Amino acid sequence: MTLIGVTCVGLVTIGAQRPRPAPSGSRPYIVAKNAFGQPDLEAVWSNNSITPLQRPAAWAGKTSLTDAEVEQLERATAKLEEGGDALFGDELIIDALDGKKQSASHDTETGNYNGFWLPNRDIDNRTSLIVDPPDGRIPPETPAAQARRAAAVEQRRLHPADGPESRGLSERCLTFGVPRFQAAYSSVYRIVQSPTHVVFLMETIHEARIIPMDGRPHVSDSIRTWMGDSRGRWEGDTLVVDTKNFSPKSAFMGVSTDLHLTERFTRVSANTLQYDATMSDPTAWTAPWTARILFKRTDEPLLEYACHEGNIGLFGILSGARKQEADVARQ
Repeated sequence: MTLIGVTCVGLVTIGAQRPRPAPSGSRPYIVAKNAFGQPDLEAVWSNNSITPLQRPAAWAGKTSLTDAEVEQLERATAKLEEGGDALFGDELIIDALDGKKQSASHDTETGNYNGFWLPNRDIDNRTSLIVDPPDGRIPPETPAAQARRAAAVEQRRLHPADGPESRGLSERCLTFGVPRFQAAYSSVYRIVQSPTHVVFLMETIHEARIIPMDGRPHVSDSIRTWMGDSRGRWEGDTLVVDTKNFSPKSAFMGVSTDLHLTERFTRVSANTLQYDATMSDPTAWTAPWTARILFKRTDEPLLEYACHEGNIGLFGILSGARKQEADVARQ
């Protein structure tokens, strides 16, 4: 069941899933092999983590929370989600740290639907997804990146809805991009393996990343795509995916076409897939940085993502813009 592209996967409850120390003398997890002799990563994986991408100022210098702090966070976020608007990305953490008692939409133009359309959130004691640099923050932008970002903001201000191309890629049901750190919004992925390829099927827009594993070189730099050109290899039990040749239309966090993305997928338990993504672009940031997501295995299937079929929002945005222009012309 879907509602305007949102998968209905159950009522929201906040469930703590804190890392527990391995019993003394326990053996490290041994990844099973599939029929091709590869580490078996095939499953449906979800990212519903509440951990913010960057470490908030309130947690500066803290790489992890105490059990008492996690319990306090559970109570604060549970109250925010009761009957409130849907909160995306880091919004839930931000509101909790700001001491808010009731969630309200961070979209000041149209607002959001109710929070109960979002799935359960996973809470652990980490204070940021970013593990490098150690301060849990994205390195400073370069002057070139700041100029690109300012130009993009000004372009959106002057031409917010001239046509479909003025709107974001996900709003147009084209792509949510790679990498995708957003949690709890159809953030579900299915991994399929073959002897020569690995496929990452995303629930959002049903995009499929088909990644060769046969050692072929990257395509020419003249060929650019929204999700870049990916090549995979095994390093022990870890799948390493190297991606470059991003399209200038991708614009992940305002970076340039020089973005070089290195992803590492390691199954660290039967139900946990550790995902490390390292972003490198010397024209965007003063240093590379790495974020880590702990994907949880789920027995739920990928559901229909009715984006184009229910995408009346884009029609309304463009129609509204034409109405405003007509009103200004009459005045």
